[in-house]
This record gives sequence, structure tokens and C-alpha cells, in this order.
Amino acid sequence: MDATPPTPLLRNRDFLLFITGRTCNGIAVQALTVAVGWHVYQITRDPVDLGLVGLAQFAPALALFLVSGLVADRIDRRTILMICNVVHVIVVGALLTILWQDASAVWAILAVLVVHGAARSFYHTASQAILPNLVPRAQFPSAIAYSSSAGKAAQLLGPALGGLLIALTGDGVYWVTLALYAVGGGTAAAMAARLRVQAPEPFSLAMILGGFTYVWANKLVLGAVSIDLLAVLFGGVMGLLPVFASDILHVGPDGLGLMRAMPAVGSLLVGLLLTQIATPRYMGPMFFGSLVLFGLSIVGFSLSETFWLSLLALGVYGAADMVSVYIRQTLVQIATPDGMRGRVSAVNSVSINASNELGDFRAGVMAGGIGTVPAVLLGGVVTVGVTVLWWRLFPGIRRIDRLDDLVER
Repeated sequence: MDATPPTPLLRNRDFLLFITGRTCNGIAVQALTVAVGWHVYQITRDPVDLGLVGLAQFAPALALFLVSGLVADRIDRRTILMICNVVHVIVVGALLTILWQDASAVWAILAVLVVHGAARSFYHTASQAILPNLVPRAQFPSAIAYSSSAGKAAQLLGPALGGLLIALTGDGVYWVTLALYAVGGGTAAAMAARLRVQAPEPFSLAMILGGFTYVWANKLVLGAVSIDLLAVLFGGVMGLLPVFASDILHVGPDGLGLMRAMPAVGSLLVGLLLTQIATPRYMGPMFFGSLVLFGLSIVGFSLSETFWLSLLALGVYGAADMVSVYIRQTLVQIATPDGMRGRVSAVNSVSINASNELGDFRAGVMAGGIGTVPAVLLGGVVTVGVTVLWWRLFPGIRRIDRLDDLVER
């Protein structure tokens, strides 16, 4: 048996290429979303069109998640990442062309964003499934922490970069996002690992639906995916932040910007801390504990009438979410065979993305019916209640100590 210790993560060439590409892609996605939303609103002055911008990018992910999972289990995942970034470059070029030739053609912008959303669907699924192929499985929990931190850093830096570039350069924001996507494609092409799935399953309906079947049959995966979905569904608060900033805390747009940034700040700080813990203990109890803290932070935020306290609650909200994401992502990826990982990642991704959208919708509808503060407060209480229920329904998760113990299961 080879006793040679694995290469440290930050000296693993393929892992560094992956993190670099993921960060560049994430910043570009966030900056481009800000830029397109800004320019569309300048054209139409209709907030409904901002909803259509979001829908144009989300709907393809919902429609294509089965296909994206299937492709990630049959084609070299490095190639998928490279092609998706190339498509993103083409999308940015098309948006620039539209803005130069007919800036009022919102329908054309939305059509291009549908292509952008489709490429994001394939990229997100492949990027989740590829990570276990790049690092030794014992290092996978730390790799997830680095990857999640990179994603949160992109969420924090991307909108700020997009707004700054719009203010300073106008259309120059699109050239920067184009360059970031090009770097993302280049890093994917430079990976040396062999990533094609060996001996893929024969094509059949059962194979297409294999992700659902596997999630349902594996109680660890089912419990982790379903509780995170429900927590985000009932714990959705980000869509109502403008109401809190304007009508409850009275802090205006500057305060709103800080409020939107605080969850990412909390997530990033905790993510960086997790990268320094080689083999964390008591992961099952910590998973449920983080979700309880997630719900309690929502309760605290809903009741706060002090700006700094609200910011603190949102920071805890993001920190608790990072812990649950870190544990869930590691558990799902380690507990899933490589040949099934793309389809399971697709199910996991669409459930979380859908719950984000539906969570904001749930919060908005309830706020219209019972008021903003009661809607958010009730969501936090339900999140805590569901977590306690899942603690009892899925004892296998709460018994997990070290995540790397799952490698042997």
C-alpha cells in the first residue's frame, strides 16, 4: 500500500485551477447579473422586467437539470466547464452587440440570458461533481470548505465589482466579465486529471432518473438534501431586505447594500475557518445545530429594530448557512458513487436553487397577507421546528462524527 502523504490542497495544481476558475466564473455571473439588471431597468423603468431577468436565468436550470446531470455523468467534466465558459463569453459578446445596436431590445437581452442560464445549469452541476475527482477523498471536506469560500467570495465581490464598473466605465463591465469567463475556460482546459466517467450506464429512463432514485434510497443523502431545501424554503429572507431597509430600519439604499453583504461576510469568515480544520468532529450534531442557529438568526433579525443588531443577525445567518452547506455538500458528494455524482448533484442543485426562489416567493406572499415581520418570524420558527423533526427522522445523520468516515461506507 502506498503510504505517500497526499499533496497539500494548496499545492494541488488541478485543485488550484478549479478554485481559480470557479471564483472567476462566480464573480462574472454576479457582476453580469448586476449589469444586465441595471441596463434593463434604465431602458424600461419597469420592475417587472427585473423579475424577467431573474426568471430567464433560473428557468433553464429548472428545465435542464436532468439533462445537465446526465451529461456530467457521461462526458469529461473538465470539458463541460470549458464549453460552458466559452458559451458565457459568446453570451457577453451578444449582449454587447445588442446594447450597441438596439439598446431597447429587451426581448433580445432576455433571449440571450436564457442561453446564459442554460450554460450556468451545466456548469454548476459539473463543478459540483468534479471536485472529488481532483483531490484525495480524505481531503474532500477541506476542499469543500475552500470551494464554498470561493463561491461566497464571488457573491460578495461580484455585485460590488459590477456596480463599480458600471459607475466608472459603463459598458466596460461587460468586457471585464468576458475576460473572467475566458480565464475560467482556460483554467478548465489546463486541468490534467482524467475526468471521464469510466463505463457509463446504458442509456435508459431508469438511468435518466437515477439521481432521484439514489437520493430516495440513500437516507443520509435524502435527509441532508431535504432538510436544506426546507430550511431555505421557510428561511427565505433576502427578498424582503428592501422592506426592512426602507420601512423598518430606515437605513436607505446604503444600508440595504450592507445588509445584503452581511450573509456573505459571515459565510466567508466561517468558510475560511473550516479550511483550517483538517478533520472536524461531531459533524452530524453540528449540521442540525447550524440549521437551528440559522432559524434562530432569522427570528432575531425579524424582531430587531436596531441596525447593527440586524447586521449581526444576518452575519450569523450566513455563517450558519455556510456550516450546513459545507457538511451537506461533503456528505452528498462522498456518499455518492462517481458514476452517479452528476445526476445527484443536479437534483441537489435544483432543489436548493428552487427553494431559494420559492423561499423569497413564500416570504413575499406571507408578508402581503400577515405583514413582513410576522412572515419572517414565522419562517424562522418553522425552520427550527423542521430541523428538530428531521433530527428524529434521520438518526443516521445525527450519528455522523467525522465526514471522512463516510469514505469507507
